[in-house]
Amino acid sequence: MFSQRLIVQLAAGFVLGLIVSGTPAAPVRADVDIRLGLASPGPLADPVYQAVKEARDQGINVQVIEFTDWITPNVALADNDIDLNYYQHIPFLETASQAKGYHFISVGVGTSSKLGLYSKKHKSFAEIPDGGTIAIANDPVNGGRGLVLLEQAGLIRLKPGLDYKATVDDIVENPKHLKIVEVMAQQLPRTLDDVDLAEGYAHLLKDFGIDPQGALLFDTIQQRYALQWVARPDNPRLDQIRKFVQIYQTSPKVREILKEKFGDLIVPAW
Repeated sequence: MFSQRLIVQLAAGFVLGLIVSGTPAAPVRADVDIRLGLASPGPLADPVYQAVKEARDQGINVQVIEFTDWITPNVALADNDIDLNYYQHIPFLETASQAKGYHFISVGVGTSSKLGLYSKKHKSFAEIPDGGTIAIANDPVNGGRGLVLLEQAGLIRLKPGLDYKATVDDIVENPKHLKIVEVMAQQLPRTLDDVDLAEGYAHLLKDFGIDPQGALLFDTIQQRYALQWVARPDNPRLDQIRKFVQIYQTSPKVREILKEKFGDLIVPAW
């Protein structure tokens, strides 16, 4: 979006400074105040780059590093390779923290989005054949969120009371004998040519040129799934970090970009 835009793509399991696809990660610039990790390149990053531009005008220099997975940004944050990341909601953060022992805090809320079920082959759930294939996210919480939506669609039934903590092992009724495949969330749009139905996120679908308004079913906007700006509590630059988040939240241009690109599918949650 801007000429200053810095893209550093990191594969899962690698951290800053390692070589990915033969290309060394970009060094941290000497003039940087905040190193920000994003895991959502594309349209959802555009409002963030707008805030980066506005922050620079206010004397705060933010270097953006884009990741290609939902694991490495927390690893990089824990290792002090970045100061802030923006890609996860509270249930995801809590699950990751329990699994890895992270001690992070939210320093502000970002956007909240609808989740949808999409198909290129069928116009209704009734058309999905016996033995059909459905793709959901392969990470805890987001995969569970997809299963809950499948239950709302009447395609499966889950053990009661689990909500987003449900896994494929918690499916107790599957009348169409559907095959559930778990895929890295960023790759779900790619599966639509091959599967009967897939969980989908508006910003990821846009990355692949797919209309995110075309879901067979949407869930509702839920505050608990609002993205968080996440940092370490011991970061000496917390005041600057919070100032940057405030710039994002109060920028009319940020709201304008979100509205233009996503309508009511992704909205400010602050």
